[in-house]
Amino acid sequence: MSENEEVPAAGHSRRGVLKAGGVAATALVSAGGVAKAAPAEPGGAATAAPPASTADITLRVNGTAHQVSVECRVTLLDALRERVGLTGTKKGCDRGECGACTVLVEGRRVTSCLTLAVMEDGREITTIEGLAHGDRLHPVQEAFIRRDAFQCGFCTSGQIMSAVACIDEGHTGSEAEIREWMSGNLCRCSCYPNIVEAVRDAAKGVAR
Repeated sequence: MSENEEVPAAGHSRRGVLKAGGVAATALVSAGGVAKAAPAEPGGAATAAPPASTADITLRVNGTAHQVSVECRVTLLDALRERVGLTGTKKGCDRGECGACTVLVEGRRVTSCLTLAVMEDGREITTIEGLAHGDRLHPVQEAFIRRDAFQCGFCTSGQIMSAVACIDEGHTGSEAEIREWMSGNLCRCSCYPNIVEAVRDAAKGVAR
């Protein structure tokens, strides 16, 4: 031992303690890794998270009332797809940025991925499945087909729902106005010119 190495009163040198710690760590790894933490005692600081609260609500979708029990954090989008079984409304970005999940609530367009299901309890909700009357398509649906206003089709349901609202709101005075009021719906296939033409046609009731 060098003359500069400090020896505590208990007789353990710093080098000895470090060596002993390295040996213990090696033995721990060889025995199967890091030891598991002991479970917290009742009443201790670490406790399990409480279960999420639920609510019984009525979703009135396309004229039909659906009684569902959902966690209060469930979005309208997930409730429509997973509880009501209407999968026409698509989950795109899940952040309210693409518009693929657009539905109408009391006639007003809503991004359902940012809306909690419990907020729409008892309100009238319209999804893409509720536009047609039997085999008769909605004029906007007919216009989208006639103008070939889609490619992959993933955004189409949201585009159509926004187009219906855009027309009802009276924002179809010009091509620029249509583009502005449909700007919340993204089309990754870039069918925007055809979408604008479809909205214009449906607004005018012109079949081409």
